Amino acid sequence: MGALTTHILDTAHGLPAAAVHIDLYAEQGADWVLLRSVQTNADGRCDAPLLQGGDLRPGRYRLVFQIGAYFRELGVAQSSPPFLDQISLEFGVADAQQHYHVPLLVSPWSYSTYRGS
Repeated sequence: MGALTTHILDTAHGLPAAAVHIDLYAEQGADWVLLRSVQTNADGRCDAPLLQGGDLRPGRYRLVFQIGAYFRELGVAQSSPPFLDQISLEFGVADAQQHYHVPLLVSPWSYSTYRGS
C-alpha cells in the first residue's frame, strides 16, 4: 500500500520543525486542488500519512510549507519580506503502490529536499 509522508528538520537550530503549517495540492488539469492542510507535530512530522492507499494516485503534487511563519514564531530575525516564506515543492508520483517520503531540511536562508524512504 502506497503512502505520502513528509517531515521538516530545522537545520539552523538542529531540531525538528514543530507547528509548521503544510498544504498538500494535487494537479487536476490546469488547476491545483487543495487536498489537505496539516501541521507538524513536536517531531517535525505529520501525525498520519498525507495520503495513503487509494487516496494516493499517480500524478503531480505540491507541498507548500509555511516556513516564514515558523521562523517568526521562533523569534528569528528575518528581512522584510523574509528570504524564505512559503516553500513550494512540486513532485510526481509514478507508482502509487510505493512510499513517497518528501523531507524538507530548512534554515531561514536555504532548503533542500530529496525522496526519502
